[in-house]
Amino acid sequence: MGGAQPQYNGGLPITYFKNSLGLFAVKTVNKSVLIWYSASQMYDLVTDVPSYPQFLPWCDQAQVLKSDAPIASAANGSGPNQVTAQVGISFGAVRQNFTTRNTHSIDAQGVRTIHLQLVKGPFSALQGAWHFSPVGSAAQNACRVELQLSYDFDSAALAALVGPVFDKIASSLVDAFVKRAEQVYGPTL
Repeated sequence: MGGAQPQYNGGLPITYFKNSLGLFAVKTVNKSVLIWYSASQMYDLVTDVPSYPQFLPWCDQAQVLKSDAPIASAANGSGPNQVTAQVGISFGAVRQNFTTRNTHSIDAQGVRTIHLQLVKGPFSALQGAWHFSPVGSAAQNACRVELQLSYDFDSAALAALVGPVFDKIASSLVDAFVKRAEQVYGPTL
């Protein structure tokens, strides 16, 4: 790929790449927030896939299809685990499912990461990462939550139909999990 040209459409950056087949666009979302919940608490909310329909209004079903051994830290020498999950989008007349393979890891500094990669769905590309980084001392119970997401659709028709819905979902995902933390763990001071 070459010739990346970042532009903006509806607030989301779009990078156009030229390859041998022509020009194509990949939308990207980069969100970051500092919050008064621990990295572990926020990680637990994002990895609790079956609970998504309880608090994500656009999600009509979510399930873990396959899971490896429980996650362990880099400090004890265990490697990352993988989870394959399916999420259903129901927003007005738009109904789509997509499946991702998610690799979970924890580094020696306690940063928890989830890398996600498309398995199947209405996308030609979907990949990203969540990062949950502890901030301050453990007693402060604070972290930085970061989401990086890139996606494109299989066809122009799908991009026109599903694109605006997924743009809205992608750009509000971090905020939705912060609100969920308030519901589950209580408000912070």
